[in-house]
Amino acid sequence: MKLSQFEFELPEKLISKYPSDHRDESRLMVVNRKEGTIEHKLFKDVIDYFDEGDVMMLNNTKVFPARMYGNKEKTGARIEVFLLRELNAENRLWDVLVDPARKIRIGNKLFFGEDDSLVAEVIDNTTSRGRTLRFLFDGSYEEFRAKLLELGETPLPKVIGRDVEKMDKERYQTIFAKDEGAVAAPSAGLHFSKHLMKRLEIKGVDFAETTLHIGLGTFAPVEVEDLSKHKMDSEQIVISANSADMINKAKIDKKRICAVGTTVMRTIESSVSANQQLKPFTGWTNKFLFPPHEFSIANCMITNFHNPKSTLLMMAAAFGGYDLIMEAYKVAIKEEYRFFAYGDAMLII
Repeated sequence: MKLSQFEFELPEKLISKYPSDHRDESRLMVVNRKEGTIEHKLFKDVIDYFDEGDVMMLNNTKVFPARMYGNKEKTGARIEVFLLRELNAENRLWDVLVDPARKIRIGNKLFFGEDDSLVAEVIDNTTSRGRTLRFLFDGSYEEFRAKLLELGETPLPKVIGRDVEKMDKERYQTIFAKDEGAVAAPSAGLHFSKHLMKRLEIKGVDFAETTLHIGLGTFAPVEVEDLSKHKMDSEQIVISANSADMINKAKIDKKRICAVGTTVMRTIESSVSANQQLKPFTGWTNKFLFPPHEFSIANCMITNFHNPKSTLLMMAAAFGGYDLIMEAYKVAIKEEYRFFAYGDAMLII
């Protein structure tokens, strides 16, 4: 397929700046692949589509406060530093993005905190905006990580178009987040409330946890018309033996297996055996799912509404069918569904 096939006009007013008042009361579009139908519900109605023995697969990654602001030595220029991944814990080396990048060169030092309690030195260039930083900090590793948490802020996507607020610390995080390592939230999971999960549990729905630490590569623009030539950045994933067993049993029993989010779908499609079973795995994936693709494990999926020409939209189209999903997006715009991380949800069955 071609990149241009995923282009559409998205009115700016549909980009959601804030989450719904209650997690499970965002809107839910239900897209039925077999019937070709589109229904309009609230997210808490998702319970009506699941029965005892069905499995929901969740991404338990936890967002860390990856965006920091420092000042450049001598000039005092304000520099945004976005922490991407830790390269070496002992030497305090991190892969980061800097903005404005043109001002930051190898050898520059950046000072963080009102008292300049944390200093970083630029030791390498990685990409146009990418740098490797060595943090200079006298305390223990635990104290260093605590300092990063203290100085960092919730990494809200820039497309939301506002400053971070106090409530974002809680709302830009799923209620089942455990394993810290993501720089963006698995947004489909943001709709689950404790009350809804308890109701699903009482109904007999099982939850299987996986992990994919979301990096910025998930949101990197596709710059080639031929989708087969696009390369995804690698992201770290974990599928436990317990989760794999639970999902494989549900598959044998012909139960509904729901991937909660594109990150879960990428995770499980990255570790499938020759006989179409899910295998336990810890490692990295750069799997790119776009039409046509035969999915091996999940038979339904929850996802948010994504931006034009994004890899996330392409995956939804691969799972739901290109024509049906693009029609659903036309309906979503007409019905003024809210888009992106704090927006509404789609259930594809």
